[in-house]
Amino acid sequence: MKIRTISLLVAAACLQAATAQAQSSVAVQGAVDLFAGSLKYSGDAGRRSVVNSGGMTTSYFGFKGSEDLGGGLRAEFALNGFFQGDTGTSGRFGGDNLFSRDANIGIAGGFGKIQFGRGLAPSFLPTVLFNPFGDSFNFSPLVVHAYVPSGAFGARTWIASNAADSGWSNQIIYSTPDFNGLRANVHYQFGEVAGSSGTNNIGVNLLYAKGPLGLAAFYHNAQVSNPNGGAALIDATAAPVNYRAINKQKAYFLGGSYNLNVAKLFATYQVNDDDTPTAADMKDKTVSLGASVPAGQGSVLASYARTKRDGSLVGADLKRDTLSVGYDYLLSKRTDVYAIYMADKITGASREGSVGVGVRHRF
Repeated sequence: MKIRTISLLVAAACLQAATAQAQSSVAVQGAVDLFAGSLKYSGDAGRRSVVNSGGMTTSYFGFKGSEDLGGGLRAEFALNGFFQGDTGTSGRFGGDNLFSRDANIGIAGGFGKIQFGRGLAPSFLPTVLFNPFGDSFNFSPLVVHAYVPSGAFGARTWIASNAADSGWSNQIIYSTPDFNGLRANVHYQFGEVAGSSGTNNIGVNLLYAKGPLGLAAFYHNAQVSNPNGGAALIDATAAPVNYRAINKQKAYFLGGSYNLNVAKLFATYQVNDDDTPTAADMKDKTVSLGASVPAGQGSVLASYARTKRDGSLVGADLKRDTLSVGYDYLLSKRTDVYAIYMADKITGASREGSVGVGVRHRF
């Protein structure tokens, strides 16, 4: 009788452990993306023949998980870090943090989700979802204009339009439930500046997807650099243009897409207002158009972006226009190969071309 009782207790304990295990999950995830090619943005000092990481997606790895808390609530976490697949180096660039893609935890339920830590900036999803090259920091014209500078560090021929990086640290994000295809994310990043509680980043984005139509908008008011706080909000360049003086940026974005089946069309418009402690200012206006056309077991991709930069900080107006065309071929649901050509032109510099052929695998 005692043996039977003990057996029942052991079985119950095992069942309880199995149930608890079923209520929690942890997954390894990431992407490895490598390409070979020749790169030169307009304004760069020279051309580079490369095997580089992140032709279509910045390579990353990490973990995400959730636990069912009962009552319709669950805990969620994400720890994801970028790496350079061509060298095995951690981060997107030298000095980048280990988990610069995600380092956060949150509580989710019928009310939506509240998240704490490092996560996406409000500008990121509208930018990468509304251009045909997605989150390509090498070849997407819209992403290049928004996030990628040209020229040597501290002596840029062109700085990125968006301040405060594509991800924000030290932030709280509230994400709404899905309302018939419409959802929103509200972002607040603490500046963590002693004696200056008004120095922070705030932002919001709206995303709508239903049927063939997609719409997006975002706004941010940024005063804190990322992934770590520092003196330069956008760029450290001090001459011949003192971009380092910029200490506040307001950005406004509208985007749309429509799937005609024979082609998916994209269009965006963005305005960035940059201020300094003096009267000097700078404004960027960016327009982008794009299309993704199904062809065989892949898609032909084409995208164009044009940014006009003016204001007393830069003096004479500057312009940048970038065009990319490519083909992305699906080998499977998780693996694709691609070939892309990009032409880039900045005021005062020659038009330059870049080309890349690569492979991407998601896991």
